[in-house]
Formats: sequence, structure tokens, C-alpha cells
Amino acid sequence: MELWIIFSKLIIILFLSFSYVQSKTSSLALIVLAILVYFSINITLYLIRSGRVRICLHLVSMVLIFITFREVNSLFILLLPNHFYELAWPFFEKKWALLVLGLLPVFIVPHLQASYCLVALFCFVVYFMTSHYSHRLIKYENMLDKMRVDMQRLSKNLNENKEYIRQSEYTSRLEERNRISQQIHDSIGHSMTGALIQMEAAKTLVGMDQAKAVELLQNAINISKEGIEDIRITLKNMKPPTEQIGLQRLKLFIEEFSIQHQLRMPLVYKGNIDLISPIQWKIIADNISEALTNSLKYSGASEIAIDIQVLNKLVRVEVRDNGKGIVSGKVVKGLGIVGMEERSASIKGTVIVDGPNGFSVTTLLPIA
Repeated sequence: MELWIIFSKLIIILFLSFSYVQSKTSSLALIVLAILVYFSINITLYLIRSGRVRICLHLVSMVLIFITFREVNSLFILLLPNHFYELAWPFFEKKWALLVLGLLPVFIVPHLQASYCLVALFCFVVYFMTSHYSHRLIKYENMLDKMRVDMQRLSKNLNENKEYIRQSEYTSRLEERNRISQQIHDSIGHSMTGALIQMEAAKTLVGMDQAKAVELLQNAINISKEGIEDIRITLKNMKPPTEQIGLQRLKLFIEEFSIQHQLRMPLVYKGNIDLISPIQWKIIADNISEALTNSLKYSGASEIAIDIQVLNKLVRVEVRDNGKGIVSGKVVKGLGIVGMEERSASIKGTVIVDGPNGFSVTTLLPIA
């Protein structure tokens, strides 16, 4: 703001200097002295930050202007509006009143009325614009500071949430391990202990009562079978279904991709997802990843939709974006599309590429 005010003062001083040189006045030495004194006062004005000292320097400048106006040359009055606006601006809520007051000295300079009015209006416009934009700049800086503080707070909360999630996951793993340990101890451990007791008894009776020993061995075998079945059930309950792993991994990947690249990425799946085999999930995930990368590079899309349908004989997976599509109308197969075709062909699947209305890649995989 101060830079523009200084610039306006320099313009007026240059105008005065040019006018004095053109007029060939006899008091040129006094005029030069007055300009130098005025210049020195104003340099000091913008080097000092104390409000009271600056007010005093403004008043000194205005006194100098009046003295030079009365005793040396009347053109010096043109420097008055700048100091008046700069000094009185904070005290006037209605700025048009300040403009009216700034124009009042025009009555004491009848031969300079046009020049004075023009300079006063020019100074008012400069000060009004610099003041207005300075307030806006301060407002935006305050908003930026607030946003910076909010970002720091959110980052802190995010880190705390990540730590909480990590601790929760660790606690969940400990609880799961404890549950499995207790289950093995309560069911499988007791079964194995019972079988061991039966076999020890059969070993003792094998020479005295062979029939009883055989009966005890058969009991031990039955108990062992039950224990093995308990182990199988426990492991089955521990291991999540393959289709759940594949779908959840795909959802997580799509969500991360969407957040990272600021894209809308709706995911729709229909049919019996359980029919998709682990190898098919692997190929589906790889093909979707390659198709998303291609859309991001070439399409300029804002939305990429993923549609998974399990039909009677095959699995249909389509990745379609709302981008520019294929401009030339001809699909040029790069390494990415060739790789998708080779992966799909390894389990007798196929890939269809289309591009008139956005770009789409459809993977068809047969259901075993």
C-alpha cells in the first residue's frame, strides 16, 4: 500500500519539477531546497513505524507545503491532498466526505482549480484502491493462516487416528490370538489329552486283556479323529473366504486410487461373487489396475466406473471412463492392453476394448 502512495507522490513531484523548469522562475533555488526538504521528511516518514512520530511528520510536511505555497510557489499546494488523505483516512468511515474535505483548498487557489481537483481526485483514487486491496489482502492472509492452522490440526488428528487404528489392529490381533489359543486349549488340547490317556491304558492292558486294550485304542482313534476335525473347523473359521479377500482388496485399491487422483470411481458388482476363483480375482485386479492407469494418462476423465457381473457362464468386468475416448476411431494396442489380453487368455478369457463414448475395457472370464 505504501509503495503506491510513494509512487503517487513521486509523480506529483516530477510534475512540479517539470512545471518549475518550464516556467523559468527566479526562485528555482528555493524550490529545489523545498523539494529536497520535503523529500527527506517523507523518506523518514516511511522508515519510522511509530504512529505518533508519523503523524508529526505528516503535519510537518503539510506546514512545509503551506509555507512554500505562500512564500515560494503556489504549485506546491498540489502535494497537500496526499498527506491529508493519508493522515485522515482511518478517522472517516464515509470516504466521500473525506474527498469533499480534500477538495476544499481549491477555493484558495483559483488559478489552479483544475490542476488541484485533478490531483486531489487522483490521490483519492490511489488511496482508495490501495486501501481496499490492502484490506482484502490482509483478509486473505488471515484466511490463509486459519487454513494453515486447520490443516495442522487435521494432520495432527489424522496422525492420531492412524495411531489409534494401528493400536486397534494390534489389539484385535492379540485378542484373536488369545481366542485361538483358548479354543485350542479347551477343545483340541482336551481331545489330545484324552486320546493319550486311552493309549497309555491300552499299552498297560495289551498283555493282560487284549480285547479291552483294542477297545481303548479304538476310543483313542475316535478321540483323535474328533480332534483333527476340530483343528480343521478352527482353521476354516480363521481363514476368510477367498472371494471376500479379492473383493475387499479391490475396494481398498479403488478407494485409494480415487482419493489419490481426485476421481469419482463408482464400483458395482452383481451376481454370485463366490463363483470367482482366486486366479480370476488376480487377473481382474491386474486388468482393472492397468485400465485405470491408461484412463488416467490419456482420457482426461473425471469419472471411471467399474462394473463386475457374474453371469451364468462367465464373469464380465468393465472399466469405463467419461473421457475423450478414441479420437481416431482405431484402437492402438500398447503393452498395457496386450498384457491384459495375455493374462485373460491364460485362463481362456478375452478382453474387449471400445472407445466411441469414453474409453472402456471389458474383461470376460469363463466360470469353471
